[in-house]
Amino acid sequence: MDLTERQTQLADAALRIVARSGLGALSFRAVASEDDCSLGSVQKAFPSKQRMVTAAFTRLRDTSAPLPPGEPGRPNLRGWLVDLFIGVLPLDRPRRAAHRQGEVFAQVALIDPDIAAAITESDTRLRGLIASLVARGRAEGEIPAWVDPDTAAWAVWALAGGVASQLTYAPEPEDEVRARLDVAIGALLGVAAPD
Repeated sequence: MDLTERQTQLADAALRIVARSGLGALSFRAVASEDDCSLGSVQKAFPSKQRMVTAAFTRLRDTSAPLPPGEPGRPNLRGWLVDLFIGVLPLDRPRRAAHRQGEVFAQVALIDPDIAAAITESDTRLRGLIASLVARGRAEGEIPAWVDPDTAAWAVWALAGGVASQLTYAPEPEDEVRARLDVAIGALLGVAAPD
C-alpha cells in the first residue's frame, strides 16, 4: 500500500495508539486527537477504518523491518539474512513493542480480509526478495544448485517467525540468537557452518 505523506503521518499516530492502548482503541476520533487535527481530516485521508488500520500495519512493517544497509544479500546472503532478522527480532524494548503490534495485527487478520491482504502482500514481497537473492547466490556459486529459491525463502521466513514467537516468552541474549540463526540459516541454504 502506497501512502501519501499525510496518510503516513496519520498512520504513525494510529500506531502510537495501538502501542499504548491496543487496536480496540483505534478510531478516527482517537487518531485526530493523537495527531491534534480535525476528525474530518482523518476521514478525508482514509475512506474507511479498515484502510486506516491497513495503513498503520504498512507503516509498522516499513519502520520495524528495515533491510540491512548496503546491497541486499552482500557481502554474503547468509550473513545478510542473519542481520535482517536480528534487526527485527524482539530482542530489546523497541523491537518487542513492534513485535507485539505485529501480533495484534495478525490476530485481527483472522477476521479482517484487508489486514490479511496487507500482511500477505508484505510477506510475499520479502519472501520474493529472499528467493531472488537465493537464486542469485546459486548463479554465483554461493548457494548449492540443489537449493530451491522459493522453498528456501519460505523456510527462512518461517524460521524467523518461530524464533520471534519463542523470544517473546523466553528472551535470550542477542549474541546467542545470532549464533543459532547463523547455523540454522546456513543449514536451510545448504551452506556449511564457518570453521
